[in-house]
Amino acid sequence: MRKLILSLSMAAILVSCGTTKSVSDIAVPEGNSVAVNVPAKFGTMTEEDIRKWPQADLMTDSIPGMSIDKAYQFVTNKKSTTVIVGILDTGTDINHEDLKDNVWTNEDEIDGNGIDDDKNGYVDDIHGWNFLGGLGEHTPQQLEITRIYKKLNKKYEHKSPDQISNIDKEEYAYYQTIKIDFEKRVNKENENYEYYLSLQKALKEGDKFAQKKFGKTDYTIADLNTLPEAEQNPFLMRIVSSGANVYETQIHLDEGVDHFADRVSIYDITVENRITGDDGYDIIDVPYGDPIVTGSLEEEMHGTHVSGSVLASRNNGIGMNGVANNAKLMAVRVLSNGDEYDKDVALAIRYAVDNGAKVINMSFGKSYSPNADWVYDAIKYAASKDVLLVHGSGNDHKNLDTADLVYPNDATDKINEFSNNMINVGAITRHYDENLVADYSNYGKLNVDIFAPGSEIYSTVPKNEYESNQGTSMAAPQVAGVAALIRSYYPELSASQVKHIIMNSGNKVDFQVLLPGGDGKKVLFSDLSASGRFLNAYEAIKMADKMVYGK
Repeated sequence: MRKLILSLSMAAILVSCGTTKSVSDIAVPEGNSVAVNVPAKFGTMTEEDIRKWPQADLMTDSIPGMSIDKAYQFVTNKKSTTVIVGILDTGTDINHEDLKDNVWTNEDEIDGNGIDDDKNGYVDDIHGWNFLGGLGEHTPQQLEITRIYKKLNKKYEHKSPDQISNIDKEEYAYYQTIKIDFEKRVNKENENYEYYLSLQKALKEGDKFAQKKFGKTDYTIADLNTLPEAEQNPFLMRIVSSGANVYETQIHLDEGVDHFADRVSIYDITVENRITGDDGYDIIDVPYGDPIVTGSLEEEMHGTHVSGSVLASRNNGIGMNGVANNAKLMAVRVLSNGDEYDKDVALAIRYAVDNGAKVINMSFGKSYSPNADWVYDAIKYAASKDVLLVHGSGNDHKNLDTADLVYPNDATDKINEFSNNMINVGAITRHYDENLVADYSNYGKLNVDIFAPGSEIYSTVPKNEYESNQGTSMAAPQVAGVAALIRSYYPELSASQVKHIIMNSGNKVDFQVLLPGGDGKKVLFSDLSASGRFLNAYEAIKMADKMVYGK
């Protein structure tokens, strides 16, 4: 059975890879069984409060944050060691004002000399590696289903079932399944794109007409009501009557059109977007890529946002505070706007491990993984080197115990883990009530380990900017940050022990919450993850300290 709350007997046999003191004989204690019962935050929170909510304390603030300040107060007089955190993601702006002081540098490599000085197979990898190539430019990607469909469609598009040989029957049946799913997705994205395009057109035409008709930009609903019915624009009138700003609405619609145009593009089978010169489905076809880890500062913000949550400089008077205070950012680019290749992910995990990362964040996932075994082997390799992997569970409001697999994962049958060094994270909101779980978050009593703040997350984006975003992609780095914090102050603890400390020390919740995607259905929060808890850095630090020092 997939037990993710570590029993005392199992914890006792975990072997630490620490450098100063063995704690392999110390069990991970069970967490507090008493739920925290405080009233939900009442009243309007300021913008500044919302920006800082993930680090708030539930007991004092009535906000389900991670209790970061209390955690740091606990370790005030303790020494820490630097922990390298690998961020496997889109391009990352390593020159951002809030990240630049915390970027990992490969001291064994000479920058820009075109020589693999450290003989690790990656030339001039000063701050990480870009497996997508492109020398700092945007590198479009397709979804994995697009790549699979493209390959199989070329072979079977014009063949009927009676033309299929016995040896190809299984693959042909798989093709039919892929084709149905692919066409369903394409139709949905095209409908969304056309819908937003029609709204964009209606608003622009209506606004242009109204400005000309009334000779002003600040026309009112009363003005619009004077128009003959044939000249009235229902969409414009709905926007104006609601009190919304027409100009701001146009901006949002423009963004929506761009978003769905991008979504349509990742299903385009005519696009060839593997620009690195290697075969994306041949794991031994190396080397490839380049050392420019920023990707496109114009097109990619995800990696920078994720990095900030973990590693933004604390208390420097600008921007926001990351979770970890003595950690270095190793940027590894494996995706842009589509699905990551299994090859890139597998090699990226190995790259981060071999270059000293002790925590790796992976805020990505996909529905199809033709070479999942390569990634599984890399996860096992990370386990053998005592590296903790943190993964966002996904934003499809699905029960991962019953839905199709989301990759990467650490249990191919959804029950039995093949390693004990990966933690899967769901997302919560700042509302300590029935709305606690983010309505988009995946969940699962077996396949999600813990929840963490994932909505309205204020963090770094390229070009010294900041913005709020949401998703389990934002929840995972909160856990990665706490893991780095624990590994920094308690390096004796193994990756597996840190995982179970995080799970067992979280805040326990005993009330019902709205089930993501459940149309108003309520369930116990404890039924949505293996731990039944959400992240608490303070309790995690205390538990780690007790394990190491026995106090």
